[in-house]
Amino acid sequence: MPKPIDELIVQETGLVSREIFVDEDLFKQELSHVFARAWLFVAHEDQIVKNGDYVVSKMGTDTVIVTRDMEGEVHVLLNTCTHRGMRLCRNDMGNARTFSCPYHGWSYSMDGRIVETPGDLAGVPGHATYYHGELDKKDWGLVRAPRVKVYKRTVWASWDPDAPEFEDYLGDMRQYLDFALDGRDGSPGNNEMIGGILKWRVPSNWKFAPENFIGDNYHDISHRSVDLVGINPSGGTGRRDEEPDEVTTLGFPKLGHGVIGEMPYFEEPEFQPQWQGNPEVAEYYRRCHEQRVERFGDQPRVSMTVGTIFPNMSFHGRQPRTIAVFHPISPTEMEMWRIFLVDRDAPDAVKDMARHYHLSYSGPGGLTESDDMENWSYATDSSRGEISRSIYFNYEMGLGHAREVPHLEGAVENGVFTEENARIFYKRWAEFMKAGSWDELHPGAGPGPDRRRAAEPTANVETK
Repeated sequence: MPKPIDELIVQETGLVSREIFVDEDLFKQELSHVFARAWLFVAHEDQIVKNGDYVVSKMGTDTVIVTRDMEGEVHVLLNTCTHRGMRLCRNDMGNARTFSCPYHGWSYSMDGRIVETPGDLAGVPGHATYYHGELDKKDWGLVRAPRVKVYKRTVWASWDPDAPEFEDYLGDMRQYLDFALDGRDGSPGNNEMIGGILKWRVPSNWKFAPENFIGDNYHDISHRSVDLVGINPSGGTGRRDEEPDEVTTLGFPKLGHGVIGEMPYFEEPEFQPQWQGNPEVAEYYRRCHEQRVERFGDQPRVSMTVGTIFPNMSFHGRQPRTIAVFHPISPTEMEMWRIFLVDRDAPDAVKDMARHYHLSYSGPGGLTESDDMENWSYATDSSRGEISRSIYFNYEMGLGHAREVPHLEGAVENGVFTEENARIFYKRWAEFMKAGSWDELHPGAGPGPDRRRAAEPTANVETK
């Protein structure tokens, strides 16, 4: 049996037990306490453009169907027949008005003219004869996620009807997510997928990845070989173009999110040339900078490099511009998904250069991602043993040196090199693992437990 949660995560001294990365019982508890409650990224709207489009995704270890019904509303449905559990959609994506089970023929309609609620059971072979008309089809529709949110072309869902509003779940971390999802000129929601999703499995516990992207600048040594090879889109050595000097780590202790980025600022910095490997592309980003200056004026704005939305979604906002999701398979294996983003209205040359650069950086063949996967895999494997799993990882860096951030509610800052955000991540993990319901988890508006608000049930589907 694993130790109590408060002995696994020792927040006061920055210690995290290796058991949480390899223990089967803790993994099962994560599925029920974390993945069955949190808001999870499930899809991008480019995957479900037309009515009837669907894509198969994951929420924890459950597979789900993300689909747009005949009226254009987005639903997230458990991908299993309610009769005998056969998987309904075995293709990754497609278009269908009806999902039919190949086992016994039960069918579920997404057409509101046929059923009261999309996903309801519509057809049952032998309903009038074998079932004598006694089966109530309304009771046997597909299991649906009660909370769904379409946000700036991304789709999120939660299994918990008492989960807070999506915007409250994000808090002011929302500003940094917006930077990644908005156009380079600041135009809201100006993003599209480049191609499809890269999917691959890694022999690593899922938590290593979001921890890596929540604020770990300390591991830069891992990428020294990539820097020497040079995949910089402007040529020369390095992985990316120069970043602003004001980069720091910012975390949200009540929420579990964190980011490497800039604190809110009120004037756009001087333009730094980027993407110099192609003059047309470089000129596009220069124009975007000018439009961004005009759009924001003296209003506050943020920018960022990489961050994590608790529990398992991370994103890059600059180079590369991507979404990453880390799906748990077992205590020692995860499935990674990468989506590459670019402005929807960008010229083809910009999109093509972004595609080539992103593939060289991220994904199973990406030079930088390969370094990370090696670290996570060996850290997982080295924690399996009877002795090694009994000791703790050290997260002491910067302990006790966090500072509150003006203009960001409930945020703290702790310099460029710190493990503050990792401590924030595991503190929130511990809260989820101990909590009985969202009444104990709802994010507060700022520092201090007295600022927490009660969760309020909302409508099933929300869009923006």
